[in-house]
Amino acid sequence: MKDNTSLISHLIELRKRLLHCIITVFVVFLSLVYFSNDIYQWISAPLIKQFPVGATMIATGVASPFMTPLKLTLTLSIFISVPFILYEVWGFVAPALYQNERRLMLPLLISSTCLFYVGMAFAYFIVFPLAFDFFAKSAPKGVLIATDINHYLDFVMTLFMAFGVSFEVPVAIILFCWIGVTTPDQLKKKRPYVFVGAFIIGMLLTPPDVFSQTLLAIPIYLLFEIGVLSAKFYLPKRS
Repeated sequence: MKDNTSLISHLIELRKRLLHCIITVFVVFLSLVYFSNDIYQWISAPLIKQFPVGATMIATGVASPFMTPLKLTLTLSIFISVPFILYEVWGFVAPALYQNERRLMLPLLISSTCLFYVGMAFAYFIVFPLAFDFFAKSAPKGVLIATDINHYLDFVMTLFMAFGVSFEVPVAIILFCWIGVTTPDQLKKKRPYVFVGAFIIGMLLTPPDVFSQTLLAIPIYLLFEIGVLSAKFYLPKRS
């Protein structure tokens, strides 16, 4: 009976925190929805700068001019709400953790959030201008660049997620070393495989062009090295 009561209380707590997350995303969305078109224009700026004079983006769907900026705003609202969502996750799992586990998990939650945002910023400020400039210059003569706004949104969201998640490599390495799955010394011996694996991941997570794959693979490998270096400070203490 006590176990059932405990399970119900956990489910109630989980529902409360999920509701808080949904409300947060909704509030952020409502505060941004008025600026949906401006937000889309900001996101599309790296591509528009590469357009020839007179070229514009197009909308092939009837509702695309209305729905696409809204989809972007909703996605952006979720990204902005990530710190609060992680705070709710922390509030739910923290009571079940030991003191030493709390000391590890809280910094990792904060660092994982920062790394995710850094990955997105790297994609927007570094990758997008270089990639779109490359694509524009690679277009055959006589081909007018006129990208559909919905296809562009799918493209940039894929890259945002790919770079945001890939920048979590140091956090993943620290966790694996902390729970004893591997050690920094073992990872150092696998550097050649990691280097090749970074390019494979870049191939799987980015659009099918070598340029985008390389721009993702190189940061992944550098972050791997950072993770190996940082993991030394999080190794479990031997008794």
